[in-house]
Amino acid sequence: MENLLRQPVHPDIDEAMIHTLVHAFYDRVRDDADLGPIFDRVIGDGWDPHLEKMCDFWSSVMLRTGRYKGNPMLMHMRQKAIRPQHFVRWLDLFRQTARDRTPAPIAELFIDRAETIARSLEMGMFYRPGAGP
Repeated sequence: MENLLRQPVHPDIDEAMIHTLVHAFYDRVRDDADLGPIFDRVIGDGWDPHLEKMCDFWSSVMLRTGRYKGNPMLMHMRQKAIRPQHFVRWLDLFRQTARDRTPAPIAELFIDRAETIARSLEMGMFYRPGAGP
């Protein structure tokens, strides 16, 4: 049973595809007028380790490798400059990149997971039961 749980989300997804997608996506993020400054302020000159960590993250999500060791919620909660509209822009760039860099059925698998992750982070950061609009 455990072996079935460790199967990739799709048999055509591999580490090279993840690497290509992650690097292309973060190239767009860095060039984006809204997201670029936020990421640059947090990451500074540490882009290589960040990209490696993001490849580990997506490998864990899509290939179920378990390589990512981290707490995305905590890391995002620490960033006071992030606003809900940044998740919208992040997802727009991710969707574009996934569709540009991966075959259609695989792109939609990546996008589905990215949307779930973004919703989870956004809710964790901004949802306050009983708070007004």
